Amino acid sequence: MPTDLEIARAATLKPIRDIAAKAGIPEEALEPYGKYKAKVGLDFIASLEGRPDGALVLVTGINPTPAGEGKTTTTVGLGDALNAIGMKAMIALREPSLGPCFGVKGGATGGGYAQVLPMEDINLHFTGDFHAITSANNLLAAMLDNHVYWGNALGLDARRISWRRALDMNDRALRSVVSSLGGVANGFPREDGFDITVASEVMAVFCLARDLADLQARLGRMIVGQTREGRNVTAADLKADGAMAVLLRDAFAPNLVQTIEGSPALVHGGPFANIAHGCNSVMATRLALKLSDVVVTEAGFGADLGAEKFLDIKCRQAGLKPAACVVVATVRALKMNGGVAKADLAREDVAAVKRGVVNLARHVENIGKFGIPVVVGLNRFTTDTPAEIEAVRAAMRALGTEAILCTHWGDGARGAVDLAHAVRAMIEAGKADFAPLYTDHVSLAGKIETIAREIYRAASVSIPASVAARLKRFEEQGFRDLPVCIAKTQYSFSADPTKLGAPEGHVLPVREVRLSAGAGFVVAVCGDIMTMPGLPRVPAAEGIRLDAGGRIEGLF
Repeated sequence: MPTDLEIARAATLKPIRDIAAKAGIPEEALEPYGKYKAKVGLDFIASLEGRPDGALVLVTGINPTPAGEGKTTTTVGLGDALNAIGMKAMIALREPSLGPCFGVKGGATGGGYAQVLPMEDINLHFTGDFHAITSANNLLAAMLDNHVYWGNALGLDARRISWRRALDMNDRALRSVVSSLGGVANGFPREDGFDITVASEVMAVFCLARDLADLQARLGRMIVGQTREGRNVTAADLKADGAMAVLLRDAFAPNLVQTIEGSPALVHGGPFANIAHGCNSVMATRLALKLSDVVVTEAGFGADLGAEKFLDIKCRQAGLKPAACVVVATVRALKMNGGVAKADLAREDVAAVKRGVVNLARHVENIGKFGIPVVVGLNRFTTDTPAEIEAVRAAMRALGTEAILCTHWGDGARGAVDLAHAVRAMIEAGKADFAPLYTDHVSLAGKIETIAREIYRAASVSIPASVAARLKRFEEQGFRDLPVCIAKTQYSFSADPTKLGAPEGHVLPVREVRLSAGAGFVVAVCGDIMTMPGLPRVPAAEGIRLDAGGRIEGLF
């Protein structure tokens, strides 16, 4: 079987104007970036207001394992298959971060014959959106330090400055730094640090804003620090919001690309789901809903993170109502949840599948709590045996749902046709009755406890007195009605990445809380989670290179 990169290069791409025409986007609404990618103009998007929305389908997955699950691949394959069975479908995905591309996870354009293209462009600099977000974040940091240097009229307390710089790369050395060293001309030395760009509040604002006016208003509400008296100082107080919006204006237009089979796809924005809210932009999702019968979108990592945040944060803020959900799993990943080592996954082990399928079952049950019908997409590997597959199917039948075999990685759209028919049936049945997990008016601590109890099945939440006092202060400042965004490991329902399967009765430790007033949520950092990842012992970057003809090799 050829590699993903070889498959991508062998594909015949259509000019982006043809893909746009298929989606109902006129050529004059495009801002081309070469032959095969373009931004869709904001004026055209505004002209679609008033059109009815198509159906929204969420693709999520079990907790990720080294065995792989294929969530993005399934999103692409399902979109292609829905088009193949006669529906007008669009795909909405996040943009990949350079951090995992050069780290351990690799790119995020799908795989095999279910990919969005051009693969190299999307996984690397693409249309420059992440660079714009990084620049806007760091402009605010520069203006903050400059304000302090020139007299600090706002009275910022240097000990309470919370705004950090950003870089779209894994670099553990930048997590905690001291800035402004070198003498009086360089300002006042203070503790500082970097987050990866996908964890920046600017990324969250970018992905949740409904239009340019909302973008600038949200940027202005972002809190950069406090005075000695405890008053919040915002980007608007620093008069930075306008310039930041200028840097983000062009990036704010969604990016149009295509799948191998020619389906239109919007790839825009990209917060991580373990440290941010994990969904592509509201702009792209709403555009796709206006242009198609059905939109297939993805939420990052496992459903306990990505799907919960998609439903409790993005859908709440954007007024979205999903019609159906697909939970992606593999027999191999379920065996790992059942205690099988990666080296032994090729051997049949039905007992391990039965032990590990509890992880999938938990996610399916959790999605049901939001009132959304669920089907399971079971990505098939050649080593899967009939007995192992039946063990998964039986467990899902017991929950009142279906596990459908999918082979879109090797077969493209025709490998996901059965899944597409099941999704269409759920949409046409119209049984979705979506509601968020909690109401706005629950206390912030109560919202954290609700997610911990209902989604993670924790026995309790550990909130230190200092963190509880901070939550109370947020409420006193008028932020009680905000949703919460849990930052925790993606590998487990608990905060301990080694607890696989479906652990119960654990304690969720809330280490700190942060107010993202511009994005419109409160972040609860649970356990040992970093907003600036590090590279692994052998980073993927070591194998990425140019060949003799100048072509990229080693990207996956």
